[in-house]
Amino acid sequence: MQDFRRLVVWQRAHAFVLDVRRATDAFPRAGHAALKSQIRRAAESIASNIVEGCAAASRKDFARYLDISIKSASEVDYQLQLARDLGVLGHDAWKPLAREVVELRKMLSGLRRTVLTAAARERPPRPPDQPDGADARAGANDRRTPETQT
Repeated sequence: MQDFRRLVVWQRAHAFVLDVRRATDAFPRAGHAALKSQIRRAAESIASNIVEGCAAASRKDFARYLDISIKSASEVDYQLQLARDLGVLGHDAWKPLAREVVELRKMLSGLRRTVLTAAARERPPRPPDQPDGADARAGANDRRTPETQT
C-alpha cells in the first residue's frame, strides 16, 4: 500500500479533474447535461482508480485499477472530442484538455507496465500444505513406479 498523493500521475489526474470541471461549467444548461455529467464522472474515475489501486492488496490488483484508469482516460478523450464537435466546448478549451488526457494515458500505461514487471518478479506465496522446495525435490526425484513403491 502506498500514498497515492505522492504519485505524479495522480497529482496530474487530480489537476485534470479540476480543469475538466471548470471547462464543463461553461456548457449550456439545456441539452447537454448528460454529456457534462459523463465527462466529469469519467475524469474523476481516472484519479479515483489510481487511489483505489494504491490500496490494493497486490501489485497485480494495482495494475488492474490502473487499467481501468487508462480506459477512463480513453473515454474522456472521446467525450471531450464529442463536446468540441457538438460546439459545447470551444477549441481553445478542448486542446489543452485533450493534450493532457493523452499524456495521462501514457503515464498510466508506463506505471502499469512497471507494476506488472514488479509483480512478475515476486515469488508467488506457497500454499500452507505445500512442502518446501527440498521436500518437493525429493519427491520429484523418486522414480519408482506406483507398483514398486510398496
